[in-house]
Amino acid sequence: MMSRDMTSPDMTGAEPTVRAEQVRKSFGRLEVLKGIDLQVEQGDVMCVIGPSGSGKSTFLRCINHLEKIDAGRLWVNGHLVGYRQKGDKIYELRAKEVAAQRREIGMVFQRFNLFPHMTTLENVMEAPLKVRREPKATVRERALTLLDRVGLADKVDTYPAQLSGGQQQRVAIARALAMQPKLMLFDEPTSALDPELVGEVLDVMRQLALDGMTMVVVTHEMGFAREVGDSLVFMDDGAIVEQGSPRDVLSSPRHSRTREFLSKVL
Repeated sequence: MMSRDMTSPDMTGAEPTVRAEQVRKSFGRLEVLKGIDLQVEQGDVMCVIGPSGSGKSTFLRCINHLEKIDAGRLWVNGHLVGYRQKGDKIYELRAKEVAAQRREIGMVFQRFNLFPHMTTLENVMEAPLKVRREPKATVRERALTLLDRVGLADKVDTYPAQLSGGQQQRVAIARALAMQPKLMLFDEPTSALDPELVGEVLDVMRQLALDGMTMVVVTHEMGFAREVGDSLVFMDDGAIVEQGSPRDVLSSPRHSRTREFLSKVL
C-alpha cells in the first residue's frame, strides 16, 4: 500500500465523497443493480472488480447521472445526484443543473473519445473554455501543466491519430482533470490498451492517488487494486458480494463466489 498523507475522514467529520443507499437500476426487465450500498471517503481510492455484466460500469455511470437510477439514493459531495428532494418527493434536476453537477466529476472511459481534429492541447482546453468559459490564458497554462503531469509535455501540438493508445488515454485523463473535479471515475481505463501500454496509464493513476484525488476505479488490474486501493468491492449479478481492504479481499476472500472469480483472474 502506498502511503498518502491524508487526514482521516472520521477525525474531520467530513461527508463521504460518494454515498449510495439501495441504488437500483433496470434496463427493461433486466435488473442490473440490485440495491447497492457503499460509500467512498474523501481522498480514498475504491476499486471495483467483478465479471462482465455484473453492473460495475452501470453503477459508475449512475454516479454522474449518465444513467438514471430507478430507486434508492446516491449522493456526491453531499448532494443528491440528478435529483432534488422537496418534502417526501424527489424531482429530477433540469439538464443544466445536471451538467453543473457533472463539472465536479471527471470520468475516463475505456475508449478515449478525443476530438480527432484537435491537437492534444486543444482537447484538454476545450471543456474549461466552452463549459466554464474560463480565460484562455488560464486554461492554456493549466492544460500545459496537466500534460506535463501525465508525461506528454512534448505532445502538445500532436493530433490523437499520431499518439499510441496509452498516450491517448493519458490525454483523456488530463482532459478530465482540466475541469478540476473533486471526484474521478475510471471505467476500465486500460482494457482497450495493448499490454505494454497499460503501465504508463496506471502510473498516472498512482500519482493521482498519491496527490489525494478521490477515485472510483472499475478495473481488472488486480496489482493496481492491491497497491493503490483503499477499499475493494467485488460485484456479481448486480450486487455487492464482498468488500473490504484490497489485501484482505484478494488474499483471503470470505465468499465462495469471490474465491471462484479470483481463482480465474489471479
